[in-house]
Amino acid sequence: MLELRDLAVAYGGVLAVRGVSLRVEAGSIATVIGANGAGKSTLLNAIMGILPSRGHIVFSASSLEGLPVEARVAAGLGLVPEKRELFSSMSVEDNLRLGAFLRRKEGRGAIAASLDEVFGLFPRLRERRRQLAGTLSGGERQMLAMGRALMGRPKLLMLDEPSLGLAPLIVRDIFEIIASMKRAHVAILLVEQNARAALQIADLGYVMENGTIVLEGSCEALRSDPRVVETYLGIAHA
Repeated sequence: MLELRDLAVAYGGVLAVRGVSLRVEAGSIATVIGANGAGKSTLLNAIMGILPSRGHIVFSASSLEGLPVEARVAAGLGLVPEKRELFSSMSVEDNLRLGAFLRRKEGRGAIAASLDEVFGLFPRLRERRRQLAGTLSGGERQMLAMGRALMGRPKLLMLDEPSLGLAPLIVRDIFEIIASMKRAHVAILLVEQNARAALQIADLGYVMENGTIVLEGSCEALRSDPRVVETYLGIAHA
């Protein structure tokens, strides 16, 4: 579904990402874990075309080189940014409908069907559909950001720190929803500081430090790797 080869991203004159290669298979969840400042968000922004990059980004067997953000969205890429970037003065439903902007030629019936699918995944949003997005709780705002991205019918959804600032019980709910997206055949690239939660639901994991991938493998293997256990899972390794 997605393959990066030797990707490099300069941000503010600094080489923030260098030599990154990774894969996301269709119908799977891949996660990139690492500390704040490791380059994880920069990586997602480069894949989305928000930041310029060098190297190769291949999505659904086609190169994304030179394509603007809108073309990448149309090709099936979706991004839920760390700050969620909702329209606070608009209703929940209007925010969701904006997510289907590039699908407007499909007609009202197709958009309405997608809206029902999103409400099925996020029942709380159905209850809040007329409420202004700016009045939602943190967990509800994250659900709305994810739902809006899904309205574009992405083949691959990239999630940037979906647990950031949320209470533990809400984090559990969010990660259960992410796992259910995989069952709906949406591939996921998940960037997270919460390594424990990410490695529980993902299939393949990458550990990013100082802009490079330093470890990779199945999440089962990474959960038992001494370096990951001590550094990212908060458990002292004897």
